[in-house]
Amino acid sequence: MAKSRIPDPLARRHLIERELDPSRALRIAEAYLEEGRAFEAAQFLQKAGASERLEALWTEALRSGDAFLLRTLAGLTGREPTRDEWRALAEAAAAEGKERYAVEARRQVERGED
Repeated sequence: MAKSRIPDPLARRHLIERELDPSRALRIAEAYLEEGRAFEAAQFLQKAGASERLEALWTEALRSGDAFLLRTLAGLTGREPTRDEWRALAEAAAAEGKERYAVEARRQVERGED
């Protein structure tokens, strides 16, 4: 079995907590993305200053109905999802059978309305 290129959980925590060269952070993010682990990749993309890649993950979170990833990205970028984005996420989540995420997104839509 090939050795994973991603750090173990303790090493990951240490890497997140310290200064990291942007190119190294980007390599680590790519390794996480290759394994389908967008949540972990997001933190390293932020450390790498890879705003375009974070935006692509934002779009992917909306498309796949992943409220958890969207909230993570909002925290990392300081950008709040719009009501329209929450609506889109709710529809995508429902279509994917992610009912918990759909409920969360609908709640955010209602919360945002006056």
